[in-house]
Amino acid sequence: MTMIVYEVVEHDGGWTYKVGDVFTETYPTHDEATAAAKAAATEHGLSGDTVPISFEDADGRWHDETADGNDRPEVEVKDT
Repeated sequence: MTMIVYEVVEHDGGWTYKVGDVFTETYPTHDEATAAAKAAATEHGLSGDTVPISFEDADGRWHDETADGNDRPEVEVKDT
């Protein structure tokens, strides 16, 4: 199963959270950034609808699949 980590860090004179190398907006306080990270992680872990999807691969071929709305990643908030 995929693990998504939301990491709370200092950034641009305030606080933010990031996933990998991608930062979200800057918050004035650590508590606000932590609350936003927890909200995002909770949302990411919610089940959705099972729906058909189409996508193009790196070779330009299209694929049709069914995305299982219950197949959610594990999420974690890391506060350094």
